[in-house]
Amino acid sequence: MQTAAHLRASIAQRLILAGVLLLLPAAMPRAQAIHAYRDASGQWVFTDRGASAESGHGDTLTVARAAEAMRITVERSEVGSATRLTAANDCLCVITVRVTITESDLPDVPRGARQPVTLEPGARQVIIDAPHDENARPELQFTWSAALGSPEAAHNPTRPYRAPFSVGTTFRVSQAYPDHMTHVTPDSIYAIDIAMPDGTAIYAARAGTVINVRHDSFRGGTVAAMADQANLIEILHEDGTIAVYGHLHWDSIRVRIGQHVALGEYIANSGNTGFSSGPHLHFAVWRNAAGADVSVPILFAGPGPTALTPVTGMELTAY
Repeated sequence: MQTAAHLRASIAQRLILAGVLLLLPAAMPRAQAIHAYRDASGQWVFTDRGASAESGHGDTLTVARAAEAMRITVERSEVGSATRLTAANDCLCVITVRVTITESDLPDVPRGARQPVTLEPGARQVIIDAPHDENARPELQFTWSAALGSPEAAHNPTRPYRAPFSVGTTFRVSQAYPDHMTHVTPDSIYAIDIAMPDGTAIYAARAGTVINVRHDSFRGGTVAAMADQANLIEILHEDGTIAVYGHLHWDSIRVRIGQHVALGEYIANSGNTGFSSGPHLHFAVWRNAAGADVSVPILFAGPGPTALTPVTGMELTAY
């Protein structure tokens, strides 16, 4: 299940599941703690100061760093008599970064200003370059959020998705649209939860390139502190959308970042990690819509030429 972040970051990890999944389990610059919370639209916001008391967005989570996780950064630097914010995308997919200024002494950078930027893989871009007195270090506080995938992406699969488990086996869909027990945010509205025993083999529902993984968590539970503990895989499809497979079993992932996976390829085992009330697979497909990751409706392949719309309570068979 999943509420409004989470498989960033991978990035994050972005990815976020069964209550809350981190979209971007992103590696962050420097050694200080980076905090994350969901804003009113359900997107993860990252900051080095945590959510403000006025934000009303609930608990702030500390994002764990992972060496192999995708890396998205927004860094401040002082260059002569100017303050600069630079965004960097070291992921394998296009991203949109949105910076929001929360406090500022810079005349050219007012509080509340928002700076969106779309970055290709491997790109860096200066978002703000504001002059000031050479002897001053002006106050500048900001938060940022990131959406994975090109904003031009359009969901256009060439065939229905393969149910992500062994051909001929059947598992129950425990949550699917339009039911919203926990899938209540844009990135989870059309997500599908599939109840299955811990350790069930998971197969790619569609071909693509692995852009993010987390494999080292062995904990799960129904408290918010588990939100960033979900093991996950994120796979970029050729149309620019991204599939997330969440709550995976500890150390069961069989793919690596940058690897191309074929339809039906064995990628991991199901589990019960992260914010989860029981063993299941959380599966969703996202696209970047106006700088936010939103889930899209999907169909699963049925017998013969048929396609099936997942519905809560249905028995789903892999063909």
